[in-house]
Amino acid sequence: MKRKGISVLLAGALAVSAVSVGMTAFAEEDTIKVGMVTDVGGVNDGSFNQSSWEGLSRASEELGIEAKYLESSTDADYAANIETFIDDEYDLIICVGYMLADATRAAAEDYPEQKFAIIDDSSCSDLDNVTCLMFEQAQASYLVGYVAGLMTESNKVGFALGMSTEIMNQFGYGYCAGVLDANPDAQILQQNMNSFSDSAAGKTAATSMITDGADVIFHAAGATGLGVIEACKENGIWAIGVDSDQSVLAPETIITSAMKRVDNACYDAAKSCLEGTLESGIQTYDLSSAGVDIAPTTDNLPEDVIEAVEQVKEQIISGEITVPNNQADFEAAYGDVYELD
Repeated sequence: MKRKGISVLLAGALAVSAVSVGMTAFAEEDTIKVGMVTDVGGVNDGSFNQSSWEGLSRASEELGIEAKYLESSTDADYAANIETFIDDEYDLIICVGYMLADATRAAAEDYPEQKFAIIDDSSCSDLDNVTCLMFEQAQASYLVGYVAGLMTESNKVGFALGMSTEIMNQFGYGYCAGVLDANPDAQILQQNMNSFSDSAAGKTAATSMITDGADVIFHAAGATGLGVIEACKENGIWAIGVDSDQSVLAPETIITSAMKRVDNACYDAAKSCLEGTLESGIQTYDLSSAGVDIAPTTDNLPEDVIEAVEQVKEQIISGEITVPNNQADFEAAYGDVYELD
């Protein structure tokens, strides 16, 4: 079936809408310094921040760059952490998440010669010294939604959201679309925790959905999602992870994960900075470029479900299925099912 709402899939490793930053190329033997500023979930959130740091750590090991992270406990830390890296003359500063957009813009405007990259924000794409690393997360969440629709026995599944924003709601649109395409009779219970760092809130939200009959819950909530996974584990139902392959957190509970390869994006940005080829503008990672995907761990998935998901992946890449990633296109295809936008 054909769904509306996503642009034509990108055939290359990633699509770039870019203006050259105008930097001087580094010789291979030179060492550059790349700093990463986390969102409030912290570098060990088991999700978004952690995956970003893993990519930068890999760049350090393989390319010889000097890498460091600074954790943000509150949003008040964003600007101070960025300023620290500027003062220490870092060549590239990677800001993890759209919540750092205002601090990134302010610093980029004040220091036009400083190179920045930001994950999940395109609002700074007009600045010649900012690279915006974007993802088609709706495609990955569609795949795990398809899994949830096939695996539920109660015909009730859950979605736990960290915060309702345009970017985060893309997870919800994709997930709900996947659930309903796999199982039109399924009911999708939904909770917004308004935090990426409150695991207790995640556990409470998941417990409520479990009480109401959900037997599969997908979280897109950063460190808040750790509480969702804990509740699922305690109640013996399936959980679906996000951003990275989270199966290691609860191998008998997590059925799969919606992966956003923020690790690859951070690695690519560091490598491009080292080579002097980093460009400003928007770089988009999607399913066709392995920028998003379902997790490779399939221990808890029946073979027929794996085969069904592989077929759906091919249909997305070919354009036979177009995954909705905004409210208008989702509602045109599925009605007013998604409640959190």
